[in-house]
Amino acid sequence: MRIYGTIVGMALVTFGIRYVLFASAGKVRFSSRFEALLRFIPPAVLSALIVPALLIPQGKEIVIRLDNPYLIGGIVALLVGLIWRNLFAVLGMGMGAFWLWRWISELFFR
Repeated sequence: MRIYGTIVGMALVTFGIRYVLFASAGKVRFSSRFEALLRFIPPAVLSALIVPALLIPQGKEIVIRLDNPYLIGGIVALLVGLIWRNLFAVLGMGMGAFWLWRWISELFFR
């Protein structure tokens, strides 16, 4: 019963925080400089999520070698995104490069 109380309590806390922010969204005005700074948040958060996954795939040490398919797939995805700016191309080519390089690295690097 204590677990359910914890789950309900955390759901109420989460809902309360989000409700307060959404309810005050149209009433609060930020300066233009602060709004310009807010535009850097999504790339910073995305980088903070992606870079460790690419460089530390097993979670133990930094792996910057040719036998790291995560890094190769990420580099291919980055280049495809910079060239074509197409989400489906980025996903397809990045995943394709990952799987292909994973297969190649198992054949030649292990």
